[in-house]
Amino acid sequence: STRKDKGLSIDFKESQVADFEDLEEDKFLNAVVKVYCTHIRPDYGLPWQKQRQHSSTGSAFMIGDNKLLTNAHCVEHDTQIKVKRRGDDKKYVAKVLARGTECDLAMLSVENEEFWRGTEPLQLGRLPCLQDSVTVVGYPLGGDTISVTKGVVSRIEVTPYAHGTSDLLGVQIDAAINAGNSGGPAFNEQGECIGVAFQVFRSDEAENIGYVIPTTVVSHFLNDYRKNGKYTGFPCLGVLLQKLENPALRESLKVPSSEGVLVRRVEPTAPASSVLRKGDVITSFDGVSVGCEGTVPFRSTERIAFRYLTSQK
Repeated sequence: STRKDKGLSIDFKESQVADFEDLEEDKFLNAVVKVYCTHIRPDYGLPWQKQRQHSSTGSAFMIGDNKLLTNAHCVEHDTQIKVKRRGDDKKYVAKVLARGTECDLAMLSVENEEFWRGTEPLQLGRLPCLQDSVTVVGYPLGGDTISVTKGVVSRIEVTPYAHGTSDLLGVQIDAAINAGNSGGPAFNEQGECIGVAFQVFRSDEAENIGYVIPTTVVSHFLNDYRKNGKYTGFPCLGVLLQKLENPALRESLKVPSSEGVLVRRVEPTAPASSVLRKGDVITSFDGVSVGCEGTVPFRSTERIAFRYLTSQK
């Protein structure tokens, strides 16, 4: 069909065909699905009843073996979960196989074989470098169809995870992440998944600060499920540590160089309580020296919080 407007002739049919051919290479987008979840939260004030039912939408993606990966907060207190593929009208019932509250990840399964017909799972890539291009794909608010936003990797460090109140490795990006993007994959330029979009930092003083769960944390979650048949968690030492930046404090503890962290308290139920005690100084972990600020070498020229090493065990 053509339209003539003030001497301008536009052939819609030809332009649509050309655009469609350009999108053919983005096959990895088909592995991203929309999640519809109905939640009923418990009422902690009146424990014999529950709060009002509400619904939300999020994103998930295929990881092979008829499984989907999404965020744990997308399916928290769920009563019904349905998923819908890109370009499909039908919703399929899904169930939660494992949920990791600390790492904000959940694994879903869809039993209906029709859902998986002609699908290809995403491949997990390596940890990205700073300034690497990153593309976030999902189903955020603002529309019903799939959405793609692009940015770069801004920072990689141990990050507080809001859902599980834990500190794990996180990748900060400047691509837009909005409500509904949660659980969607972030891709590098090779089309490999380098993480899962999960939270943003909102403040009057900050702009474009979004966070992605990196593949190191995702792999730990997946390997945990394969090994134990369920999610068992991320390890921690169970000790309260203090930096040793003060030279006078280092001298009183007879710590010769500017390395090590002071043990302030050991949890009595932690396995470390049989080895560590208050007043000890941890100078190295697994042969990796710990700096006086509680950091360890990371990659070639970076440093990262010491608890990263324990969480990867």
